[in-house]
Amino acid sequence: MSQAPIRFMPTVKEKQNKMFDTLKGEFKYKNKMQAPKVVKVVLSSATGSIKDPKKKELIADRLTKISGQKVSPRAAKKSVASFKIRQGDQIGYQVTLRGPRMFDFLEKLVNVSLPRTRDFRGVKLSALDDLGNFTLGIKEHTIFPETSDEELKDVFGLAVTIVTTSKDKKQTEKFLESLGFVFRKTEANQTK
Repeated sequence: MSQAPIRFMPTVKEKQNKMFDTLKGEFKYKNKMQAPKVVKVVLSSATGSIKDPKKKELIADRLTKISGQKVSPRAAKKSVASFKIRQGDQIGYQVTLRGPRMFDFLEKLVNVSLPRTRDFRGVKLSALDDLGNFTLGIKEHTIFPETSDEELKDVFGLAVTIVTTSKDKKQTEKFLESLGFVFRKTEANQTK
């Protein structure tokens, strides 16, 4: 007695590899190299006015656990007197993901973390820019499974920027939808 093979959902990387077949009719691609791809994913979090070094260490530690890669501190490029920031002061952390870690993070973001967001109705289309980039603001880092629920007093936000090779907003929107991102349905979208 043979069992039917188990079928899993395709991963983000598998979906990207089939992007030419998915989008060639709509955007009239003639070559597989014209199909959009994800170049890199950048995670960043500002520490801003936090003076306590333990809280800064906590943010760096959580970002390292979320991304699976060591974060690098970011310094202020110029002094701003109204914010009491001097040039060279540490004002945040950033990590850039490429290759297998990038695809693992995108898989986790699309299938686990975003659905865990409270009252999730999709991501906003205003997060897309004209150059093919998508920047998503996350208010609470606790949506990621690597963070333990015991530390809810020190919740911080982060930005996730997905850099793609697509040429305009429409291509980027279709590309990200094909990867599994859910965009928010607004009244402007429903009238189209």
